[in-house]
Amino acid sequence: MSNKPNKKMSEAKQSKYSEAGVDIDKGNEFVRGIKDIVKSTHQPGVLNDIGGFSSLFSIDTNKYKQPVLVTSTDGVGTKLDIAKRCNKHDTIGIDLVAMCVNDIIVGGAKPLCFLDYYSVGKLELDVATEVVKGIAEGCIQSQCSLVGGETAEMPGLYKAGDYDLAGFVVGIGDRDKLIDGSEIKVGNKIIGLKSSGLHSNGFSLVRKICFKDHDLSVDQYIDELGCTLGEELLKPTRIYVQSVLAVLRNFKLNGIVHNTGGGFIDNIPRILPPGCKAEINCNSWTVPPIFDFLADKGEVPKEEMYRTFNMGIGLMIAVDDDAVDEITHRFLAHGEDVAVIGEITSLKSDDEELVSLNF
Repeated sequence: MSNKPNKKMSEAKQSKYSEAGVDIDKGNEFVRGIKDIVKSTHQPGVLNDIGGFSSLFSIDTNKYKQPVLVTSTDGVGTKLDIAKRCNKHDTIGIDLVAMCVNDIIVGGAKPLCFLDYYSVGKLELDVATEVVKGIAEGCIQSQCSLVGGETAEMPGLYKAGDYDLAGFVVGIGDRDKLIDGSEIKVGNKIIGLKSSGLHSNGFSLVRKICFKDHDLSVDQYIDELGCTLGEELLKPTRIYVQSVLAVLRNFKLNGIVHNTGGGFIDNIPRILPPGCKAEINCNSWTVPPIFDFLADKGEVPKEEMYRTFNMGIGLMIAVDDDAVDEITHRFLAHGEDVAVIGEITSLKSDDEELVSLNF
């Protein structure tokens, strides 16, 4: 008996699978079509192209005394709905990379490689390719290699045009140089690196306010914003990797907060050592118009705004008081918009709030 595959049987099986909603040939065509996009992100260390069963990345351990792998995974939540409403899918991938790499840069780790998971009811090559272009751009901005991923066609689980995204990043740091907040102390100043807008958090509330409560359209020009609603909502999340790594080469940063879901109230305590609290001067930076727009339209109290959104501050960094000016100027030189937004003070009782917002 011949060991050669039965072509007619193979075609029949693929045809039945296609009838069920999964097109293997289209999936293979997608992988072939994005190979050059993916390759444009590759840094030294990538050992194979996409399409294999796994991805290979070689680590140069000579740069590290005690190398530690740092990993993170995240998604972009319901911001995906905005991309669908705008029929614009080339920036949502930047958000995906940003949410992952910003989470590991706060520990002082350098991103090495990134993988994505793209799930959809029916694969649309043009949409999927635009998504990957955004992921590649995010990887280029963070000097991280896109080394692989998974595209899953799952008919019946997603409505037409819907898709979901998840990202996975692996980074590396030196054990004795990792940042965990343990060196934060009373008297430290808090530097805020400005956000590019909403980033990728709070969109369930955004969608309720804009589309359910006020029946707005993404195509509407909003005077207060100076652009259409869709343009504002789709502004990609800022990636802070290169500026933070550059500053870390010469300065000590005692603790870093990625200001995501939970805002100031829930994120800052994640790095505070015992006996410390954070005092935030909410008048020390200009809050972007989108946040005032949402607060007004949704009648959202100030405290809830600062717990739901980043309010214009994407990263917060605790530094020694005598280094604050130099570090601020260094971040400015690397293209960040910076403000000194608060300080670390002494926690006077166990039941005192760990974060104080001063309006």
